[in-house]
Amino acid sequence: MEPISIVLLAALAGGAGGEVGRQAWAGLSALVRRPFQRRQAAAQDPAVSSGAAELEELAGAPADPARAQALSTALAVRAALDADFHTGLQQWHQQAKLVRTGDGDVSNTISGGTFHGPALQGRDFTGISFTTPPPPSADPGAGTPPQS
Repeated sequence: MEPISIVLLAALAGGAGGEVGRQAWAGLSALVRRPFQRRQAAAQDPAVSSGAAELEELAGAPADPARAQALSTALAVRAALDADFHTGLQQWHQQAKLVRTGDGDVSNTISGGTFHGPALQGRDFTGISFTTPPPPSADPGAGTPPQS
């Protein structure tokens, strides 16, 4: 399983994504609070966090990347030890990745030179076509044959 992005975790903890983001955070909180169904523990296994403490710490300081990293690590370790949690976390992650968190913001700038045609600035465009005619020339005599 791929690690949960610390940018995603921090953004959701900070309230990004509006109502959908709040629902995603609540879903993760509920998943983390489920009882730990850990495989048979061996004597050499270290104590493993359920992720609840890291979740609360990140909720209290969503801008702290170290707290987001701690939660991501706790989730990965628990997923490796708890098959039910692993399945639930995968399902949650697929849904949570759809929340717009600001991750991958784009800044576009057009400057200098002469441009002809439309300029579309943004991110993640699909199925776009332009069928606009070229702009009129600034020179009113351009494009007309010389008069003799």
